[in-house]
Amino acid sequence: MPEVSGTWFSGIGEEKRDDMKQGFIKVAAVTPKIKVADPVYNGGAICERLEEAWRKGAKIIVFPELCVTGYTCGDLFLQELLLQEAADQLSRIAERTRGKDALVMVGLPLEREGRLYNVAAVLWNGEILGMIPKANTPSYAEFYEGRHFTEGNAEPVPFSFMGKTIPFGTNILFPCETVHGLTVGCEICEDLWVADAPAVNHALKGATVIANLSASNETIGKDEYRELLVKSVSARLICGYIYTSAGEGESTQDLVFGGHDLIAENGTVLARVKKFTCETLYGDIDVGKLLADRRRMGTFGREPEAPYVKVPFRLEVAETELGRCFAPMPFVPGDEEKRRARCEEILSIQSMGLKKRYEHTGLTRAVLGISGGLDSTLALLVTARAFDMLGLDRKGIIAVTMPCFGTTDRTYENACLLARTLGTTLEEVDIKEAVKVHFQDIGQDSSSHDVTYENGQARERTQVLMDIANQKNGLVIGTGDMSELALGWATYNGDHMSMYGVNAGVPKTLVRHLVKYYADICDDKALSDVLEDVLDTPVSPELLPPVDGVISQKTEDLVGPYELHDFFLYYMLRCGYPPAKVYRVAKLAFKGQYDEATIRKWLKIFYRRFFSQQFKRSCLPDGPKVGSVALSPRGDLRMPSDACARLWMDEAEKLG
Repeated sequence: MPEVSGTWFSGIGEEKRDDMKQGFIKVAAVTPKIKVADPVYNGGAICERLEEAWRKGAKIIVFPELCVTGYTCGDLFLQELLLQEAADQLSRIAERTRGKDALVMVGLPLEREGRLYNVAAVLWNGEILGMIPKANTPSYAEFYEGRHFTEGNAEPVPFSFMGKTIPFGTNILFPCETVHGLTVGCEICEDLWVADAPAVNHALKGATVIANLSASNETIGKDEYRELLVKSVSARLICGYIYTSAGEGESTQDLVFGGHDLIAENGTVLARVKKFTCETLYGDIDVGKLLADRRRMGTFGREPEAPYVKVPFRLEVAETELGRCFAPMPFVPGDEEKRRARCEEILSIQSMGLKKRYEHTGLTRAVLGISGGLDSTLALLVTARAFDMLGLDRKGIIAVTMPCFGTTDRTYENACLLARTLGTTLEEVDIKEAVKVHFQDIGQDSSSHDVTYENGQARERTQVLMDIANQKNGLVIGTGDMSELALGWATYNGDHMSMYGVNAGVPKTLVRHLVKYYADICDDKALSDVLEDVLDTPVSPELLPPVDGVISQKTEDLVGPYELHDFFLYYMLRCGYPPAKVYRVAKLAFKGQYDEATIRKWLKIFYRRFFSQQFKRSCLPDGPKVGSVALSPRGDLRMPSDACARLWMDEAEKLG
């Protein structure tokens, strides 16, 4: 039998592939209420639920193991009458799929060459594309499948069923010709629980979605373990996983089945059904994201040598109506308990990174500029924690405030109060006169508030910090965050430069929560009060003169809302989304908060700045990675500084 076959059914493979829009595939796990040993009733129930799932847009529909007869038939599986009626009902169900835009999997007992097999029949457009036998039949504890069923063969062989020849074996995959990257594999119940699960080879051979037809009974705690298995296998194989289990109607003579259906994607459960309900479970698997994750992971695995047959099918190209949610702040856990745990972990990573740098250098002084803003506040908190770990006196932390043309009383006072409250050494260097002299030296008009006016201040501050570090034999601690680096919102060789950048892996949306977390746990009212006021201060570089003593230059008015940019950054780098897909999910995530025109405007600015500012990221100082997205040129983002942005900008422009 050939490895790749497009000739099992006429017409397959004749049309040019046209990708399903943005790679989202709606799938369904369906557990119908059945009657044990009544294939006619069960066939009707399956057809009814199939119609419902199809009407709701499901493109892959999975029913439980042996659901045509029921899993708990016992020795009735040996009865020819039951087997014949199950085969007849399979033909009925297959015919019901004709004209329907979906791949359907249903479980039944099947006789082949005098042996009985527990199989999954794969149906599409009125045809049976293949039969997948169960590879591992359990005969321990409450299970005794070995009494009835033979373990399935791996290498597919021809099998004649109802006058047609179809492939029979575990190593069959079903690639979709119209959806880029969608290839479906199948395993049955126990196959998930064993060490050499068939899904491993399926995934290595290209399967991006694995269906598991199961009949897993309920015992105390088993649901948690089952979910752990599904999550872990979907993560390890970087795949979508549809787990459909038997439920109501199975015999309760000794066991109870809860219909614990799950849909997972790369370690995340997208949807789970409430047990004992027999509700249809829907989920939107992102095949595009799975492919991006596999491309990124160079150690995903070698292709197995085992022979495979690939039977293609087609789905109508359409835009999937999405039911899954997209958090507007993907870097920030929505659950408060998880958010606090995440904040503690990040602060530990930052401070441990800095601690190691001090242990290596043997230095005992730190120098950092404090502005009264969020980033420098976080950097100072991290430095204080690192010094505490090292047993160093916080007086060795030189907190330098450098007021200039745009400094307001509020930020200045907060910076000073913060330094004093933390027990650090506060130093003030007023840089106004030095900057004026510099402007005179280069012929810069001080009344022209252009980029030179702004960057001249930033570079003067960095020079001051570097020179003080030389005087004090210390390190300059960088304060800039990852969001600023993504946008290039940093002065080259100004705040862009340091000797260790503790915030380099932290996005702006998370900086705020880290500072808030510290305010909540510090057990120091004076420190908590100043941190709360910093949190309440608008984000600003303060490089332009204030108006009536109030900050006149607000960063988000200039480059856009950081929550949007962090969202764009996450879905571009972590998920590999193109601009149109980022835009689509952003509209869902920020519905009612930003209109479409606003999202489009800042999305275009994001791509323009991200590509044009890579030269700043190419020479970043050292700093710790804290999450799954990072911009270090030595690690996660090895991108040329002169990469062309045309493909991304052209697609962004087409959005309107």
